[in-house]
Amino acid sequence: MKVDRLVSIIMTLLDKKRIGAQELADMFEVSPRTIYRDIDAINMAGIPIRSISGVGGGFEIMPEYKIDKNVFSTADLSAILMALSNLSNMVRGDELVNVLAKIKSFIPADKAKDIEIKTNQICVDLSSWSGNQNIQLYFQMIKTALEDHKLLYFEYIAHHGNKTVRTVEPYQLVLKSNHWYFYGYCYNRNDYRLFRLSRMSNLQIEQETFVPRDYQKPILDFQKIIETMQIEIKIRIHKSVLDRVLEFCTYDHFVPDGDEHYIVNFPFIENEYYYDILLSFGDKCECLEPLHIRTEMKHKIYNIAAIYSD
Repeated sequence: MKVDRLVSIIMTLLDKKRIGAQELADMFEVSPRTIYRDIDAINMAGIPIRSISGVGGGFEIMPEYKIDKNVFSTADLSAILMALSNLSNMVRGDELVNVLAKIKSFIPADKAKDIEIKTNQICVDLSSWSGNQNIQLYFQMIKTALEDHKLLYFEYIAHHGNKTVRTVEPYQLVLKSNHWYFYGYCYNRNDYRLFRLSRMSNLQIEQETFVPRDYQKPILDFQKIIETMQIEIKIRIHKSVLDRVLEFCTYDHFVPDGDEHYIVNFPFIENEYYYDILLSFGDKCECLEPLHIRTEMKHKIYNIAAIYSD
């Protein structure tokens, strides 16, 4: 990841008085040209790095701007380590290990225990409990394609089970609502699309490379749109599914109904996804109103029952 490499280069320059472009290129397994671009980016960020030519030359941070390691507080180091450590659950690779090692080298011995405690206070594990075992593999493949600007070929299951074959320029990996997606330019649709990793199969990295386009990041916040579409329906649930219903609304939506049940004002959009949510509660949930949604639930339950009738 480029940001990780830039941070690592800064850390390396803080630890060493001077280092050559080729040595940096070998360290991060990139070309010297990439290192020169990285140095330009660091300069633009406000950390002045100068180049010394000749024997023993290389890059160094200008002495008058040398950053003191103490610029990082205990809270700063804890926050950085927390973020990188949690990211390492999903993003594997030497570059992340190198960054973690360099950040840890900034920790004063007398603060090590305190920083370790703060770092471990929040754990974000992005790996799944179970399910599609290809997601971790596909994540790594897409990450490689992103770094090398290579096309991706895969089969994709779209809405209503429609299977398509796609060739896509990858631009971004996205974690949204516990699901991994990648955003890219689809040659089949001649437009940008967001693809969910769990719906992909037969993923292949093509040998063909592409010239990256200027692209708009995907729109991921649909809260305002959802609010215009969302209504509240009234459902009656058994207490045994209380924990599951709380995934969709807060406890102030619940009113006790006897010792075993609750009446819930449940946020709902009239589409298959939300009907499937209600159906997933089985016989522990009854839609009370409005009437047309209750009637639609009856039809769906009847159709399910018909499948099992001989």
